[in-house]
Amino acid sequence: MTHPTTARPPRSRHRRWTALAAGLLLATGGLTVVAPPAAGAAADPVHVTVNAKAGLARVPDTALGVNHAIWDANLGTTATSDLLRAAGVRMLRYPGGSYGDIYHWKDHTAPGGYVAPGTDFDTFMAAARRVGAQPMIIANYGTGTAQEAADWVRYANVTKGYGATYWAVGNENYGNGLYGSGWEADDHPDKSATQYAKLVVAYADAMKAVDPTIKVGAVLTMPANWPDGLTAGGDPGPWNTTVLDIAGPKIDFVDVHWYPGGSAAESLARTAHLPDAAWLLRQQIARHAGPDAGRIGISFTELNVGTGQNTQPGALFLADAYSALLEQGVFTVQWWNVHNGIGTPSEVAGQPDYNDFGLLSSGGCTADGTVCEPPLNTPFAPYHGLSMMSLLTRSGGQFVRAGTDQPLVTAHAVRRPDGDLAVLLVNKDPANAYPVSIDYAGFTPSGAAPTVHTLTNGASGIATDQSGNATSRTLPPYSLTTLVLHPAGGAVGLPGAPGQPTASGVTDRSATISWPAAPPAPGGGAIAKYELHRQNGAVGEQLGETTGTSFTVGNLAPGTRYTVNVLARDSAGRLSWSSPPLTFATGSPAESSCQVRFTKGSDWGNGYVGTVDVVNTGPDRLDGWTLSWTWPTGWQQVSSGWNATWTQTGTAVRVTPTADNRSLAAGGGSTSVGFVGAYSGPNVLPTAFRLNGTVCTTLG
Repeated sequence: MTHPTTARPPRSRHRRWTALAAGLLLATGGLTVVAPPAAGAAADPVHVTVNAKAGLARVPDTALGVNHAIWDANLGTTATSDLLRAAGVRMLRYPGGSYGDIYHWKDHTAPGGYVAPGTDFDTFMAAARRVGAQPMIIANYGTGTAQEAADWVRYANVTKGYGATYWAVGNENYGNGLYGSGWEADDHPDKSATQYAKLVVAYADAMKAVDPTIKVGAVLTMPANWPDGLTAGGDPGPWNTTVLDIAGPKIDFVDVHWYPGGSAAESLARTAHLPDAAWLLRQQIARHAGPDAGRIGISFTELNVGTGQNTQPGALFLADAYSALLEQGVFTVQWWNVHNGIGTPSEVAGQPDYNDFGLLSSGGCTADGTVCEPPLNTPFAPYHGLSMMSLLTRSGGQFVRAGTDQPLVTAHAVRRPDGDLAVLLVNKDPANAYPVSIDYAGFTPSGAAPTVHTLTNGASGIATDQSGNATSRTLPPYSLTTLVLHPAGGAVGLPGAPGQPTASGVTDRSATISWPAAPPAPGGGAIAKYELHRQNGAVGEQLGETTGTSFTVGNLAPGTRYTVNVLARDSAGRLSWSSPPLTFATGSPAESSCQVRFTKGSDWGNGYVGTVDVVNTGPDRLDGWTLSWTWPTGWQQVSSGWNATWTQTGTAVRVTPTADNRSLAAGGGSTSVGFVGAYSGPNVLPTAFRLNGTVCTTLG
């Protein structure tokens, strides 16, 4: 097709379906969007907690990424590259979304699409080097072959010596019509997840035969986003589990996209889904990817909002979502797109929005010429949000837990390699400023005024000054604020952090945590003891201490997810940085007077049919019973049920019998009840159930 500069290029061929799916999810009623105070009303003070003892993931050197596309004639220009470098971009994806499945690198063509001049692979790599970014390359699955991909690896890394490490096999290949909606090119007669997985194995073998050092990725779906949970055709299960079962042993990472859709307020609220989404992805990988599944990384290579792509909601969403994903150990997050083109203009948060999914203006106009974007390469608000992420993070630093008591204000923090602490505060309220007070644990700020970076609604860039103090601030409406704090007494002489903890012997009530020893500080005191801390939100709870490198924790709750860290303290009393986090889940008792089997049946993407089998294994007959459990998240609910009376209060579910299943005989009397479950976020299933107050054994 022709592609004049004023036309809007395709982002990817599925966005209308994504918006529809998001609307269906909203229809379940599970998403809560917090209403801000009335405009002009005095907002209540917000309490922020920053806990440096509660370590999260380290900041990788590939953390901040964006997409480049072969329809963008400015892909290789010095001006574009310099802007991306200034924003801290360290990974660039090519050749651009769904074009990855029609692009042939050898002759630089994309049949059925538009290829701009000056966008070939060598030009892209020159631009990536100028930016200082690593490439993420999409190998053509839809209309290409494993041999074509292997030849690309040979050209890139053997002939040219580019050292391109990351190669994903295809882009959104579940969008090939398999689940009823087709935007992704796929010439294979068999469009199943099984066939995709088998060919991922063939691609990985062929590509690694050329360069065994590369990392090959497979496409997965985002939990709770279409088509997650759906099974099509002859596949043995949903897309994710099918792909992992077959290709898991051959891949090095999985590649996921996320467009939350909805209004600005809805998109900004949905960032709360990300920790549970990452948990579910890691659970799927652990269960289905075979031995050594822990080596498999997660990348999010497309991300954007449904409303406010060029205005402050986009900037707030970018900073909040990038932070939330990187905290969970995702190795790169990439905005869609650098340049994309004008869409349907509107006004968002009092500012002109061009419905352009690019970070930078394409400088084009609507077809009728009535509305034009700012000049080429003018940064939109999300560009400044990405720049704020560069001011927050430092490669090798560590995210630490931060939280607030106000849903419209979120917080993230990074402990930098030089010992400084950077705190990002996001005010999602478009109309009201919030005064905040900040408490710190495991870090004592110096008395010097912090460096303060602020991005306000409608601003043309980030304002920076040194002002105020470390413990209080007022956040403007719809703003990003980053405080950079120096530690009191400096950061020299601290013992090294303990290594990655592991859990063993996990039961319903206990677990043994072990870790590699921490190195003492050069010239400092010996390690005197280790402290084990649990993350309870941003508030820490010390579970115990020991002079050894393992500790058995008791008094845990069945069916509960725990995240813990280990810190070392030396003989001088100095405390190390936190170990990497360990997240594990307790199970159910091996023996109990009851058993429960929870089965998720047919799933349609925002709901499913659930069956719960209840068995009385105790010595006494039960004449009347109550089954109860608590949903792991606030966006799960029972819509309707049968064979029992079902009630839900908050996240607590209560099930009581009908007249015909009221009595359960001793030693094996059972009944089966069912319900329709609904969810509007990651569907983390419960694993702990109580019958008449007794914790039951949960059957797999």
